[in-house]
Amino acid sequence: MKEKRKLIISTIFVAMLITLGGVGYYYWYNNNNFISTEDSKVAGDFVKISPQVSGKLVEFNVKEGDKVVKDQIIGRIDSIGLDDSNIDTSLLRAPMNGVIIKKQANVGEYESSASTPTLAMVVDPSQLYVTANIEETKVAKVKPGQIVEISIDQFKGRIFKGKVESIGDAANSAFSMLPSSSSSTFTKVVQKVPVKILFEKTDVNLLPGTNAPVKIHIK
Repeated sequence: MKEKRKLIISTIFVAMLITLGGVGYYYWYNNNNFISTEDSKVAGDFVKISPQVSGKLVEFNVKEGDKVVKDQIIGRIDSIGLDDSNIDTSLLRAPMNGVIIKKQANVGEYESSASTPTLAMVVDPSQLYVTANIEETKVAKVKPGQIVEISIDQFKGRIFKGKVESIGDAANSAFSMLPSSSSSTFTKVVQKVPVKILFEKTDVNLLPGTNAPVKIHIK
């Protein structure tokens, strides 16, 4: 009976060692071959549509989700008082091919060109990418051209392929509008650097701002 108990205990002990060894190897392998983060999102270059002249918005023929082509006339500012040669400046044109992602103005509102208001924003859905925020202690291992596995929360279970395009020249905190603390108490916080990742190929409708965890192959 004692021998049987010893055998069971030994078997459990060996199983625990194998399990711990497997877990240790898993973390070692991943830490040495990949950099992963969930602090990453689908992003795009948003282009603003602003008026060239001040006046009442008399036409604005787009809504969110509409597709536009470059130089397409999508609205008009009241042209009263403008010379015939400057009439074109009262027209609102799409600055690029893309989709209206945000509309922020309505017909009848007065728009001042001096304050360069944003009437709408356009993004090119074929040029979306991922911005991954990588810890400063790990970013030195990231290089342009490295392969990336992208898991988009919007499409559970699918893995998209990508490549590192560029690494930011400053940490995100450098762009903060808040002043640095002048108190004597200082808490060191690991900063994060933005990394731009391009999709190799996509056949789905991606949404800017959605979560996109990434795994960067550093070896």
